[in-house]
Amino acid sequence: MPSPKSLKIDLNEEYPCPCRRKGTLAPITLTEAFGCDRCQQIFVVEDNGYALEQLSTNYPYKKAWRWLGNRWQPANTSLGESYLPIAMGVILVLLIVWLPLALRSTAGLNIVFWALLAIFLAVLPAIMVWLTYRR
Repeated sequence: MPSPKSLKIDLNEEYPCPCRRKGTLAPITLTEAFGCDRCQQIFVVEDNGYALEQLSTNYPYKKAWRWLGNRWQPANTSLGESYLPIAMGVILVLLIVWLPLALRSTAGLNIVFWALLAIFLAVLPAIMVWLTYRR
């Protein structure tokens, strides 16, 4: 199934807010920007009028959407938005690599070292995900 084609954003129209479904985006006079009447966010038109980007954001990556005629579609699905699969992959690699090494160790100190290292490296991606998705 082909992805829907994005439409050019008309600077004289009102659109639903991409953040909050009940808000309405109204054009800001003499600018290429929209303001939401609910969440008070400002959105700038980018990419030759085909993308709407949130101007003030707390996230480490920019949030942008494309208008499909009846709804907004996220425009940038980059690596920054997919930390969860990366974190799960790191945890799986840790289980596959460090678990056999820890079990193969005969000295008590080595087992503790490998266990602490595996726990630290497993918690690190979880902290990264938590920091990314919190507000």
